[in-house]
Amino acid sequence: MWTTSPFSYYKILLSLFVALCCSLARLSLPLRGWRRPAAPVRGAAAGRQRERRRDGAAPTPTSVNYHFTRQCNYKCGFCFHTAKTSFVLPLEEAKRGLAMLKEAGMEKINFSGGEPFLQDRGEFVGKLVQFCKQVLKLPSVSIVSNGSMIREQWFKKYGEYLDILAISCDSFDEEVNVLIGRGQGKKNHVEKLHKLRKWCRDYAVAFKINSVINRFNIEEDMNEQIKALNPVRWKVFQCLLIEGENCGEDALREVEKFLISDDDFERFLDRHKNVSCLVPESNQKVKLEVAFHSYILAKWKYGLRTRSFHAY
Repeated sequence: MWTTSPFSYYKILLSLFVALCCSLARLSLPLRGWRRPAAPVRGAAAGRQRERRRDGAAPTPTSVNYHFTRQCNYKCGFCFHTAKTSFVLPLEEAKRGLAMLKEAGMEKINFSGGEPFLQDRGEFVGKLVQFCKQVLKLPSVSIVSNGSMIREQWFKKYGEYLDILAISCDSFDEEVNVLIGRGQGKKNHVEKLHKLRKWCRDYAVAFKINSVINRFNIEEDMNEQIKALNPVRWKVFQCLLIEGENCGEDALREVEKFLISDDDFERFLDRHKNVSCLVPESNQKVKLEVAFHSYILAKWKYGLRTRSFHAY
């Protein structure tokens, strides 16, 4: 058994998680036909949740994004989580924080960055994935990656613990990828994407694609390529301006040349309206989510001032 004060708990929580998501009014869509649905909360656990809601306690962090590193081997010009620090929480402290969140009600965890496979050549994220599935027994464990550093050996070692792998791909034209910042010398981002699709199929991991629509890919027709890869979900984001990250005095990127209008984004969506797995993420929607998550984090901060947390 271990016990921590409210202050220590909050410090770990802030170190661990950039985005704290809640299932209340979740905006994401369910994965069609996926194999490990979360079990509904019943009995005493459901009663405790109802009691917390009546008492005005902090909301349950059902779904969590853990951006454990800002380091990345790509230099995407629109990136809004840039390498302003090289800090990574030590593995055992990260596990401790994850166990706390499980105790608080976490059911889904997504690991992101930066590039999560940079740390210890994927061993760090692999051990966290294994811990979350094997020890915490979370119903959903996922990773978002650019895919460049993933090897089949990683799937052989950790694939059984991973439910979903989302790969970032903004273009199926390698010259456009280089312009965006996804180029790595002679390595081909699109060829690696197809390898990853095969490995996900071979090791029973659900495969997703994330694309940021910007000035360099706005006219591209991706219908055939996406249908051929057949991801369970294709998340399409509108290029977003974040002060201090990709614009402004302290920013490490200059996003202005990548920005597109809302009308441009709608045109791209209309061109791909027959892709059934497409999930659009406009700037308006993302800003609403950021505001919502900021409110949730503030509620957690208030709750942590009023009580201690115990984990067994």
